[in-house]
Amino acid sequence: MKFTIDTRTLKNALEVVNHAVSSISTTPILENILIKVNYNHIVLTSNNLDMAIEHIIHDNITIANEGSFCIPSKIFTNYISLLEDDSISIELLNDNSIEIKTESGNIKIKGNDANDFPVIPSIKETSSFSLHSNIIKKSIEKTLFSSAEWNIRPTLAWIFIALEWNEARFASTDSFRLSEYKVTLDNNFEGTFSQIIPNKTAFELKSILPEKIDVKVVVGENQIMFLFENTKLYSRLLNGKFPEYGWFFPTSHSTKSVLNRIDLIQSLKKINLLSKENNYSIKVSFSNENGILIETSETQIWEWKITLVGSIEWDDNIIGLNSEYFLESLGVIDTTHIAIRFESPLSPILITPVNDEGSKKDNATFKHIIMPLKI
Repeated sequence: MKFTIDTRTLKNALEVVNHAVSSISTTPILENILIKVNYNHIVLTSNNLDMAIEHIIHDNITIANEGSFCIPSKIFTNYISLLEDDSISIELLNDNSIEIKTESGNIKIKGNDANDFPVIPSIKETSSFSLHSNIIKKSIEKTLFSSAEWNIRPTLAWIFIALEWNEARFASTDSFRLSEYKVTLDNNFEGTFSQIIPNKTAFELKSILPEKIDVKVVVGENQIMFLFENTKLYSRLLNGKFPEYGWFFPTSHSTKSVLNRIDLIQSLKKINLLSKENNYSIKVSFSNENGILIETSETQIWEWKITLVGSIEWDDNIIGLNSEYFLESLGVIDTTHIAIRFESPLSPILITPVNDEGSKKDNATFKHIIMPLKI
């Protein structure tokens, strides 16, 4: 097996497939990349058993001999990233090592048998559809942050996706907060679709998806594939059902406040310097007479109070919440102002964007709730 490839082409391919390489594994072969050389194209594959990526290269290659081999991803990628030569020649030698030649030098790396690399199960398609990459990327951005961490709450480390008629809906929760992002589709979706995907898959998908392309989504019994350009991302699907979350969002409120999002972010960053000493617990007071007051309880460093200007409707009120959760929700909102609504100090706190005056109406909606803390 022997081929020559444009250096930039190989670097780009490695950047994609490395998103599914296992960094720490009890199965060393999962730390490898499988390179399969066919007569007119090359396929790079990574597989950590939860997710796999195939990247096909058609251009900027010259193939002398077909074949396949596995090579440790870390050393291979690190070496290729340092090369400044225009092209690279790669050959599998009889001792199962890989020789990498360029004009500036050459190196041999011990390879592994391609037959040891795990095969990606074929998908028995049950449904398929297309979504624009910008919709997928933005929907993941709006919901990923409020999913649970896999090592802490694996049963909630996922993102819910649903499509029906002319709407796509993404949602996530870690039981302390809940996000929902809905977007109107250009074309009506035939039938209905709902599924939960691991948040690790969502994170990597968002990272490698190009802008402004259509993505084909193929769903099987326990597997899903995202196909775009010359890349396929496979992921296992999670068993379980996303909770019926719609009723968690409050439909009434006794207090509403509209604040400048940028000012609020800056204030929370300052407050966090102290609130982290108390698990990011803060108190926010809404007063028609005195405005909005954000304060921490006394810590070893001391306490802090910040007053903000904002509109307040209906009743004066006080809530306790996690300032880090609050800050993360503001980070995925694009508008200049946000609205906060809640019924009582023990009720869920609803956070929504407020459309800027004169701005183009968006075809999407975002809403987020944070569960209150005891004051």
